Amino acid sequence: MLPDHISRRADELYTDVLHIRRHLHAHPELSFHEYNTVSFVEEQLRKIGITDTKRIAGTGLVAHIQGREPASKCIALRADMDALPITEENDISYVSQNSGVMHACGHDVHTSCLLGAARILHEMRDQFTGTIKLLFQPGEESHPGGASIMIEEGALKDPVPQAIFGLHVFPNLPTGTVGFRPGRYMASADEIYITIHGKGGHAAQPHQTVDPIAIAALVITGLQQVIARKCDPMSPSVLTFGKIAGGFATNVIPEKVELLGTFRAMDEKWRYEAHKWIKDFTEQTCAAYGATATVEIPIGYPVLFNDPALTDKATSWAALYAGAENVHPLEMRMGAEDFAFYTHHVPGCFFRIGTNRNNTEYTTPVHNPRFNVDEESLKTGMGMMAWLALNAITD
Repeated sequence: MLPDHISRRADELYTDVLHIRRHLHAHPELSFHEYNTVSFVEEQLRKIGITDTKRIAGTGLVAHIQGREPASKCIALRADMDALPITEENDISYVSQNSGVMHACGHDVHTSCLLGAARILHEMRDQFTGTIKLLFQPGEESHPGGASIMIEEGALKDPVPQAIFGLHVFPNLPTGTVGFRPGRYMASADEIYITIHGKGGHAAQPHQTVDPIAIAALVITGLQQVIARKCDPMSPSVLTFGKIAGGFATNVIPEKVELLGTFRAMDEKWRYEAHKWIKDFTEQTCAAYGATATVEIPIGYPVLFNDPALTDKATSWAALYAGAENVHPLEMRMGAEDFAFYTHHVPGCFFRIGTNRNNTEYTTPVHNPRFNVDEESLKTGMGMMAWLALNAITD
């Protein structure tokens, strides 16, 4: 049977893919600087006979696996390749060799799984009709998101995919399991930069100043009320300020205060309404106390929306491959993922693979200097990507 064949090939390819993963883990590169990574990926594709490749988005790569009648249908698979500015603390033989840079979000796993899936699919190219497009993407961790640049430069054209799949490591689930959620899954994410301009002076004479620190406190607490009272309570939304910078002495009122934060939402209409509320409230509050404000909200990643029909099918296909007991529903997450950009252009399904061992080991969360995975999860990742692609292209 087809799922048994793919599972067997994933087992047989495990050692090769393990070596690829450890090489990538030991040589991480930051967003939009994946120069050696993309060259390594291109080399691996060439070794297995995939030569229809094209560099894109600076350090990204698009490749095609053509079956019979290549123009008849297209399914895309995506993996991100960038690492994070984190100093690794794992005591492992393949620890990061690049100081201050680490694959702490599992993108080395994602890339390795896609390379393994590519090998399986390339071997089976005479068994399907259409083209499977492979997207090796840079810059998932950094604004404006490599996905947006890939799309701008034509990654979803020539041919246009009818569906796209992406996976992500998930230390909350054990190896051998996967998770899916149809509809809204991950939040939009926009950065907020506010500068409050007041009038500095002596701390003992506040009446001769316009105190930006006191006004900043009003802005922060007031904006929490704005979001809480203006947002539909049935639609999750988060406003968090992660940095306040202002002042330099106990007895001096400064000229300005800077606030840096993030705004997350699960609804695109409310997202942009909230931007206006944040800007208007901040400017009006500052004006009421004699200050001025500059508010910048660069547009970040949109809401990640898993196409319900595609995701329901993928969930059923996954149950056939891994067993229904190993397929789990996922909860909404207020984290963000630039895979979301793809889901606003073509039907998408972003799913998770479990990466802990028996819920006792490898449970450290992502973006942590001690994050790592049970490498047996590579088998699940590459096999599931190949299986979903084959089912989607023959559906």
